[in-house]
Amino acid sequence: MAEFVLDLAENVAGVGVKTSYGEPIDVGGTTVVPVALGWYGFGGGSGADEKGQQGTGGGGGGASIPLGAYVGRGGGDVRFEPNLIGLILAATPLIWVTGKALRWVIRALKR
Repeated sequence: MAEFVLDLAENVAGVGVKTSYGEPIDVGGTTVVPVALGWYGFGGGSGADEKGQQGTGGGGGGASIPLGAYVGRGGGDVRFEPNLIGLILAATPLIWVTGKALRWVIRALKR
């Protein structure tokens, strides 16, 4: 089991930045760097079945939401161009949690 975890850690070590920022693309003198919100989850375990035979297993998954791109033109002008749908998807959980917290605070203050 420990070997499985070490192998997994080796394979995933450099994924963070590569998931968030894609490779720069040059299109007619304009450089575009895609930006995304990405996350991964992994799990594993071992145990015995009814016959006493040992087994191990594992799995994982991930997701990525494109947030937009940094666009650089020849004169050093760089700006972020958002993907509005991706930003809404990424902001929805934060807005939901903030609303729940405000509701709790308002109820607590009324008492």
